[in-house]
Amino acid sequence: MADPSYKSEEIEAALEKTFGIDRRAAIKADRCVAEPVGCGGPAADFRDELSKKEYTISGFCQKCQDSFFGS
Repeated sequence: MADPSYKSEEIEAALEKTFGIDRRAAIKADRCVAEPVGCGGPAADFRDELSKKEYTISGFCQKCQDSFFGS
């Protein structure tokens, strides 16, 4: 289980209100954030340490990171 990076309660609330996702819950469950932001799938295999770190920030699995940032 990964630990989500710190974001203020205001930012977490804004993300949840805007996108309807709970980033922290997804990360704690080793899942990608739900659609329409991510895919909602498993988030277990990452290319490298930087990708793992990004997951704790955004909640994007490797596939969604590649799609959003480019592979």
